[in-house]
Amino acid sequence: MSTLPADPASATEPDTPRTTVTCVFAVTDAPPPDEAVSLTPGHDGGGPLRVLAAGPLHLIVQDVPAADFGEEALAERLNRPQELERCARAHHRGVETAASAGPVVPLPMATLYLDDHNAVRAVTARAASLRTLLDRLRHRTEWAVKVHGPAIAGTTGAAGDGPADGRSYLRRVSERRRTEREERERAVARAHAVDRELRRYAVAATRHRPQSEQLTGRSVPQLLNAAYLVDDARRAEFVRAVGELARDAHRSAVEVTLSGPWIPYSFARSDEAERDTHEEVGV
Repeated sequence: MSTLPADPASATEPDTPRTTVTCVFAVTDAPPPDEAVSLTPGHDGGGPLRVLAAGPLHLIVQDVPAADFGEEALAERLNRPQELERCARAHHRGVETAASAGPVVPLPMATLYLDDHNAVRAVTARAASLRTLLDRLRHRTEWAVKVHGPAIAGTTGAAGDGPADGRSYLRRVSERRRTEREERERAVARAHAVDRELRRYAVAATRHRPQSEQLTGRSVPQLLNAAYLVDDARRAEFVRAVGELARDAHRSAVEVTLSGPWIPYSFARSDEAERDTHEEVGV
């Protein structure tokens, strides 16, 4: 659960029970029609999504049950995989609807305020930086590129071949490990080369932590898990470049995959601590 900076006024409000709290999905400066927003399913048990004005900005919000979205109740729900997926899907629907009319800053899942007043005050306090960020994201989308390396055989089979004396065995094991290390280094170098080339087409890029084989469901390591912020006008160039890199990498048993375009979640962060996680690149 996350919130924008707290509103000082909330500390002075009476401690009265609340039946609902305000959940904010996203901030935009070009809100979609109210009717389209209200028809988008939000979190279970909440009211219809709606647009809430905050000066020149607009929030996509939903009234959600306070009992289900209190800190302890929400933390318990999000610890259950099915509930986490359900909440994540609802959040993305809200963000996606907000993005249908223009650039959008998605907020963290379960960004909650006591009421509309607190939500508006918090966003208004950050209006300048949010407007700058919206301008930066305008007519740009996120593309995800992953590089998976070749499967590398273990040492057992190689070590069992040839003479059985201990010295020969250890030499074969050492040679096999050196070969595996060199293959791994070459694959990593190819992944870095893919990243360097694709940054030429992007205005910003970031590397996420590679996913484990358990998460990817694949038996080969993930060498690159990157996102690129690309001008929509250069979309065809970028996609073509990925295709060429994928064909070249395939000859070396390295696989390059592309997905997108996505709402730029990876680049919709304006605070300095978050900004350091990605790099502006020249075009």
